[in-house]
Amino acid sequence: MRPVAVLRPEPGNAATAARAEALGLTVIRLPLFVVRAVAWHCPDPADHDALILTSANAVRFGGTALASLRGLPALAVGAATATAARDAGFDVVETGDQDAVALIALAHARGFSHALYLGGRDRMVAPGGPIAATVTVYASDALPIPAEAIQQLRGAVLLLHSARAARRLVALADERHRYRIAALSEAVRDAAGPGWDGSTVAAAPTDAALLAAARSLAD
Repeated sequence: MRPVAVLRPEPGNAATAARAEALGLTVIRLPLFVVRAVAWHCPDPADHDALILTSANAVRFGGTALASLRGLPALAVGAATATAARDAGFDVVETGDQDAVALIALAHARGFSHALYLGGRDRMVAPGGPIAATVTVYASDALPIPAEAIQQLRGAVLLLHSARAARRLVALADERHRYRIAALSEAVRDAAGPGWDGSTVAAAPTDAALLAAARSLAD
């Protein structure tokens, strides 16, 4: 069976690796990015009617300023983000099972019109529609990856949790036909482009679904 390579940053890397190993998969850990907190100014909660969260990193790295926003109903992408938000004291009223675009549409359908979006420096969400403001609370910085490390992944199934990771992999990996990829969503696979030895997409944007998809390529 082919090994699977976990490319996401910590602490998600260790969590995904542990789930993969519990399934009997051989795991290679190679984070492409490191996540860090950034200084940010917390807007007045009275100016907003909801909180949009598309990554658990917004909660993990948001710091003490998050406390003043706990009175806002929160909408989250994915169970992991929702769990992190609840653990931090937020009232999660909706958990989306797709992506940020779908969650924003859900916020609009719920009647929210002045939502606050907390995300990363390289987020792909801009103000508009139900989102009144966006604030960067964390950054994901690229780690130096030697060519030899990527070459050692040849033959493995590479797990892609984000479009940014997919684009980074494209820049790092030559001879794509030597690698297989499992993507968290269609958008992530699209970001990786064609030419891989094989590719698949998770049935849902969850670690469990991604690992199930990867296993189908690893067998």
